[in-house]
Amino acid sequence: MPLRIGLIGVPSSAGAHGPGQEKAPSALRKAGLIGALRTAGLELEDLGDLPVARFQPDRANRKRQSASRVTKVAGQVADAVGRAVERDVVPLVIGGDCTITLGVVAGLLRRQSDLGLMYFDGDADLTTPETTHSGIFDSMGVAHLIGEGAPELAHIGPRYPLLPQDRIALFGFHPYEIEPAEAGLLERSAMLRYPVTSLDDRPVDFAREALARLEERSGAVAVHFDVDVMDSAEIPLADWPHYDALSFGDAMRCLSVFVGSSRLAALVVTEINPDHDPEGLLVRQFIDAFADALRPVAANAARR
Repeated sequence: MPLRIGLIGVPSSAGAHGPGQEKAPSALRKAGLIGALRTAGLELEDLGDLPVARFQPDRANRKRQSASRVTKVAGQVADAVGRAVERDVVPLVIGGDCTITLGVVAGLLRRQSDLGLMYFDGDADLTTPETTHSGIFDSMGVAHLIGEGAPELAHIGPRYPLLPQDRIALFGFHPYEIEPAEAGLLERSAMLRYPVTSLDDRPVDFAREALARLEERSGAVAVHFDVDVMDSAEIPLADWPHYDALSFGDAMRCLSVFVGSSRLAALVVTEINPDHDPEGLLVRQFIDAFADALRPVAANAARR
């Protein structure tokens, strides 16, 4: 059966620090994402967008900002991903803030229990409602994947925890932005760790190593790609800026390695804020590079 990609838009900033990310699926579509991916050789089916969920401050729950809305969106994502995989479609999920990956993992687990996650992100996202300063769930994604944090999110899938720690590879995160409580949790964990400070001038080599190690542990691999893993001084698309990060080119080359896995189960793209690009030039630049990075997916499909 040929590899088919199903595009799912999640226009949500429910778990973010502010509004803007909910506009990303629409902006990417208008800038030609579908055409660019098909030109790159992908067999793409457009599965549409979920309902818009715009950021709202939650003054009554300072340490659990908009928890119910975040959980609702993640549940909707899980259902959409579950429907896609039931039809043997590989989800390409365009967000939206990072909490949507909880829904993607929950949806994939309905059919694929032997799942690993490449968390390609500028942050480790290991805060919890107990350790957070902001109460924003955008910085808590990995913590909830491994069973920490708010019970309604940590228990969103068919099992608890959603993922064993040794099935997660953190790639590209900034260690100097990790809070003390996060650092302690990370130090005790069995997650594979590739901070940006350890990649030197060989990020693609380390990407191959990280993928190989994750594939040794997992029968299927989902890829979470937060654009804040890229240097905001070069391409300021990310909702929350990161500097001293991977270059645009290196990030795309690493992404190409990750999606080139023959075990690819899903790709999630998060944190694009079109408000940072009012003329749409950066979004178009991103689409061109992103489509080129996904060519290995088409190549794998041709070999099936």
